[in-house]
Amino acid sequence: MKAKKWSVPLLLVTTLALGTGCAAGRREMYIQEKASDYVYRKPIAEVWPQVRALLAEKELPVREAQGGYEISTDWHQQGASSNLGTSYVRYLVRGHQPSPALTQVEILRQNRVESGQGALATANNRTTGTDSVNRTRDREMEWELLQRVDPEGAKALKAEAEATIK
Repeated sequence: MKAKKWSVPLLLVTTLALGTGCAAGRREMYIQEKASDYVYRKPIAEVWPQVRALLAEKELPVREAQGGYEISTDWHQQGASSNLGTSYVRYLVRGHQPSPALTQVEILRQNRVESGQGALATANNRTTGTDSVNRTRDREMEWELLQRVDPEGAKALKAEAEATIK
């Protein structure tokens, strides 16, 4: 009898907790999607130093294109080498200026996984090969940049997500 007494409230609390977690995840996805399309109301000369600072904080070695707003990083190993596969990542960041007072920034993340013996391979036994390479927008890093460059815009976007996704 006592088990039944606690079953319904426990089920309600669990359902509410799961629903809240799902809504939080959907809000985060909404925010990151909107951040990818965000247009800064600032000239690119004001935004670009923040792009450099964000990459520097992540300790990513960068190469900047001359005469344009484009930065690429070197391949950076993630985690330890493994016989099952070693993961690498690099970034390409492009700045666009639709008008002198507006800026858009696109951050692309390229992942590479190499299988085989990786760092353990010898000169006679090179079985390392690239298994997969993909390139996607790094919406999480674009959201980080938005919070850094335009805190008020980020705050408004967060409020919009809270109001839109319940």
